Amino acid sequence: MLAHSPPFPLIIQYKVGVHARVHVLTGEDEEGLTLALQHRDRVCHIALRMPTPSLQKVITAINDEFRILEYLYLAAPTKHNTHLTLPSMFQAPQLRFLFLYHFASPIGSPLLTTAVGLSRLTLLWIHPSAYPHPNHFLQMLSLLPHLRQLDIGFRSPISKRDIERQLLQSPITTHVTLPNLRDFNFWGASIYLEALLPRMTAPLLEALKVHFFNQLPFSVPRLLQFLTTTENLRFNRVRFLFYHKAVVAFGYPNVAEICSFLVQVNCEHLDRQVTSVARIFNVLSPLSSTVVDLTLDYRKHTLSSESRNQVDRAQWRELLGSFRNVKTLRVHNGLVRNLSRCLQLDGEPPLELLPELTELVCPVGSVNDKIFSPFIHEREVAGQPVKLIGKTSPVGYFEYIFFSSSGISYNGPDPL
Repeated sequence: MLAHSPPFPLIIQYKVGVHARVHVLTGEDEEGLTLALQHRDRVCHIALRMPTPSLQKVITAINDEFRILEYLYLAAPTKHNTHLTLPSMFQAPQLRFLFLYHFASPIGSPLLTTAVGLSRLTLLWIHPSAYPHPNHFLQMLSLLPHLRQLDIGFRSPISKRDIERQLLQSPITTHVTLPNLRDFNFWGASIYLEALLPRMTAPLLEALKVHFFNQLPFSVPRLLQFLTTTENLRFNRVRFLFYHKAVVAFGYPNVAEICSFLVQVNCEHLDRQVTSVARIFNVLSPLSSTVVDLTLDYRKHTLSSESRNQVDRAQWRELLGSFRNVKTLRVHNGLVRNLSRCLQLDGEPPLELLPELTELVCPVGSVNDKIFSPFIHEREVAGQPVKLIGKTSPVGYFEYIFFSSSGISYNGPDPL
């Protein structure tokens, strides 16, 4: 059929895995894929997800130039497949979308040196032994001026000592400007992101989403610098979601419901989660001065012991202390008692915490008329009254897409 059909463009798509209809790649299918890939001047779209041995065989068949290829998605289905590499002679000068899952870093591949029109680059679940040096990664990005979305993620943490050793042996000398970049998503250790950001400029960036491993303490001064120098990354509403695998903070700008800034920390216990985001937002506090609406959302921590769900009062106060101009605070019923203890005065001035607060919103039935009475009374005496508002709908309910911490597996839509 391929030999005698008109020279129409070919789309090659084959998905094997837990969520696919096909669970086993047959020998006949493998032979058919290899045959189709031999028509390299007709192939415009390749999307393959299959076990490593089969994928490696198919990849061997693309070791040449694909002149009209615009879309390439290659993925092994589990986190354990980390040694896949692109063929040394593979080129696709018209490539616009590249997704690689569980591959070694493609830095230095002829594919990226020739695909100068690339619009989206996704490199996910790179093994820590294959962490690219930040300078090499920036050099690769400098070849992609049309890039609009960048996703880079690592499978497990790399130590601060390893990054520092890399930088000592070979300092970062490259600075890259990405004039068309709109979305940047990162999964990995904060120390690696901190090495990249001072050397990146993205004047039109509209969304930054970072997902950190659980590596206390967090030091993110470069993240603050990047946010303050990128004009579109502003927010006046922040929502925290505490759930059993991670804590996520969503920042929303004035004009839209679309999240412009997201930071996630993968850890299971509520006390650790509050400590993590408190330290991050303590650094980001210069930006938090514009936040007027704050939500504390919660999902049951089924994996945490009761003691690890009891957050110290000082931890909550450290987190809330970064939001000096919040006027409305919304609290999920699962956090009401924690918050009420946090707001109880213990010798502090009544306006020390959340001095601009005017509304405290909680679900109806989650509070009794006594739990916030001392706080509300003290604020009235201080001349800054706070109104307690009961809502019938769940406080803090909203839609979200994020990556889970268990093996860092993707929970969002599959590009395939």
